Amino acid sequence: MYPDDAAVVAVGERFADLTLPKQEWTHAAHFAACLWMLAHRPDLDAERDMPDMIRRYNAATGGVNSAHAGYHETITLASIRAARAHLGEPSPETPLNRVHATLMAGPSGAANWLFHYWSPEILMHPSARSTWVAPNLRPLPF
Repeated sequence: MYPDDAAVVAVGERFADLTLPKQEWTHAAHFAACLWMLAHRPDLDAERDMPDMIRRYNAATGGVNSAHAGYHETITLASIRAARAHLGEPSPETPLNRVHATLMAGPSGAANWLFHYWSPEILMHPSARSTWVAPNLRPLPF
């Protein structure tokens, strides 16, 4: 999906500076931006900073952050956990584009991966959008 580390870094940087086109803000790009943050931005704390960055990005690209659209806290925090679990596998020297490819080839790469852990009623409820809600079907593996 991303041919080299520079492509992953570019997604993260363009997301952060609000220049990533909205049509490029895909499921894969969310993970690329998260991996970039975890690997290249030690000054940022993913759990603390990614939520506001996503909200700003959504607003900058014409999106809405509401009880029914835009930023989703539970999805974001679960995705950060998945990205962090893959970072450094199989080794800390693994290029980010390979980490990203492995992540996307696994269960987390499917757009509906979270429905293995949350029922749609729980995950799509406004409370899960605004705050962390623990999985109700089975615990996350990371």
